[in-house]
Amino acid sequence: MRTRTCLALAALAVALTTAPAAGAAPADAPGPAASDVVAAGAVLTTGGPDGPAVAVGDVLVAPLAAGTRATFYSATTGSTGVSCGVSPFTARVTGNPAAPGTATESLTGLTFGSCTANITGVTSVKSLTVGNLAYNVSVGGAPGYPVVLTPGAAGPIQASAVLNSWFGTISCTYQLSGAFTGTADNAAHSLTFRNERFVKSGGSSLCPAEGYFSAGYGPMADTSQAGSPSVHVN
Repeated sequence: MRTRTCLALAALAVALTTAPAAGAAPADAPGPAASDVVAAGAVLTTGGPDGPAVAVGDVLVAPLAAGTRATFYSATTGSTGVSCGVSPFTARVTGNPAAPGTATESLTGLTFGSCTANITGVTSVKSLTVGNLAYNVSVGGAPGYPVVLTPGAAGPIQASAVLNSWFGTISCTYQLSGAFTGTADNAAHSLTFRNERFVKSGGSSLCPAEGYFSAGYGPMADTSQAGSPSVHVN
């Protein structure tokens, strides 16, 4: 009788020490699938949302989106002004925190070529340039992926056009009025700016009093990495 009692107590002790705690999964229960485990990634990655983080110092370059032009029109709903078929966008990454933070860049290049004008009295476009580079760029990982350009140390965001006209060569200078804002898009890996308002700050009396800049740039590529992979915003 004593032997059977001892054996029963021993079996009960083993059962209690090997049973799972209340609410705990059995030892052989499968864990979460690898695809369900989401690691905190950077705001800017290459190739896709799960790609490597874009490194600080990398150079990002984007042409105008295929089939589009950069425009500098005299009204938001009009089509009178200057349009350009070439306009590369070049920036250097200065910060790339974990999403959903805000990545920062330095816009070091924004040039324009193959430009035409349909302004009365203007026969051709000699040049369209931006001044006071570099500009500060922020790219947010929040919904909508907001992009904001602000002036750098050199001065305000500025655009200048030199035009050939019936009356000779004229120059028009404009400065940004308010915030220069846009959005990023992961489907095309692009940046889009629409009707960003500039006001005339100098030049001929023939120049319009204000101008509205619109352009789409993409795909954005990290040219510092092999193969220049596309840039994704998280």
